[in-house]
Amino acid sequence: MRIGLAGVMVDDQEKARAFYTEVLGFAVKTDIPMGNFRWLTVFSPEGAKGVELVLEPIGFPPAHAYQKALYDAGIPATAFITDDIAGEFVRLKEAGVVFRGEPSDMGPITGVLFEDTCGNLINLVQPA
Repeated sequence: MRIGLAGVMVDDQEKARAFYTEVLGFAVKTDIPMGNFRWLTVFSPEGAKGVELVLEPIGFPPAHAYQKALYDAGIPATAFITDDIAGEFVRLKEAGVVFRGEPSDMGPITGVLFEDTCGNLINLVQPA
């Protein structure tokens, strides 16, 4: 058994597609129309082969409430790993990404939260 898909809820799939590809540098793996929404996945060219992130539309009111509660509490929806948090921080900040502070040493990791423009906080992490 292995993990092949993980997901984050997004309030706008088109905006999410643009942010996750044009800003973060991920690539689209699948984009299939499904009624009012799409089956939309992205992957990291630097990441593990076969792992995709589903950009899931919020079409269910309790899901929107959950996403907002996480965001308002400062809890990240997921985390992305980097080998160069200082470099990624500069690159993403120059691309207009809104961070919630500076990278901080947290023992086994250095991390910083950023906003994905689609209703989520993402934790950018570099293992120690």
